[in-house]
Amino acid sequence: MQSQQQLAMAASINAIEWSDNALHLLDQRFLPGSVQYVKCADAAAIAEAIREQVVRGNSLIGIAAAYAIVLAARGVGRADDWDAALADDFAMLEAAMPEPMKPSWALRMMRERTQRLADHADVPGELLNAATSIHHSDIEANLTMAKLGTQLIRKHQKNKQNLMTHGNAGALTGAGYGTALGVVRKAHAAGLVDTVYINETQPARDGARLTGWELAQLDIPARLGVDLAAGHLMKAVPMTWVIVGAERIAANGDVIGSIGTYSLAILAMHHGLRFMVVAPSSVIDMELESGDDVAPGEASANALAGSDAELPVTSPAFDVTPADLVDVIVTEKGLIERPDTARIADLLSHRRLH
Repeated sequence: MQSQQQLAMAASINAIEWSDNALHLLDQRFLPGSVQYVKCADAAAIAEAIREQVVRGNSLIGIAAAYAIVLAARGVGRADDWDAALADDFAMLEAAMPEPMKPSWALRMMRERTQRLADHADVPGELLNAATSIHHSDIEANLTMAKLGTQLIRKHQKNKQNLMTHGNAGALTGAGYGTALGVVRKAHAAGLVDTVYINETQPARDGARLTGWELAQLDIPARLGVDLAAGHLMKAVPMTWVIVGAERIAANGDVIGSIGTYSLAILAMHHGLRFMVVAPSSVIDMELESGDDVAPGEASANALAGSDAELPVTSPAFDVTPADLVDVIVTEKGLIERPDTARIADLLSHRRLH
């Protein structure tokens, strides 16, 4: 296990910080124009930040929600029944989550910890320890996934190569390192990356605003292409991998991700590119049989602002990529190549040593 100092150094882009008994969140709505932080002193403020997309991404939202429970517990102070005392806060935070992230893995972990602490003298303090552990574990998981993903890239081709990514699955969606972009930055440091082609996501434009900004901070060569140009770029530019993140993964390996991921996976298969999904094992939901059981959700009103279409606009925020289009899922527990129900169950089995 790495020290807190090592983890802090790895988290070069800090989207979340607990200090002065409050949570400070990098407001992603203003990037890349300005770097502004929102101070959240209670659970309601964090729920609002999640709803308003101050924070994005499964991991970062989960970490923020964990700290929200800490603030809620501090507000209560003492209770005979902590589960009941925090029930409304858990419900409020769950309701604030984007649809594909429900139920929240982080809130489930915090609720389980709360129930085990029924007789503990300092429940708020113990819950802070739990939230901090979730926070630091995210960075450790990202570093492990970056290493595994880079090893896989090198296994297939040892020289510099062009990669494509989609939406934003970087340091801004977690504790400061990144899932898909964690692999990209590690591969770049290993001399395996020529150029990263960012496939724009519409309508939120996370690719241009967030991924482009992150790669610029890291001095990684990148070019932006509109989503409709992805197929042309795959045909015209030698590429090896499409690397994306995930909001949730079903038991059968279906991947719920940013809208456009499904189309990109089909294009990658046609053009002979390998398709890598990088996500912590916490987003794998073994109770979700397939991705088709998840409602896609709609893009926020802010993302759709400015549309002059006379007809009603339908713009799902997420889509489902079937498992048979995925070459590999990279988790901190290991690789799942050609994912299916059996392989995913094996990875998560308690019988495994790692």
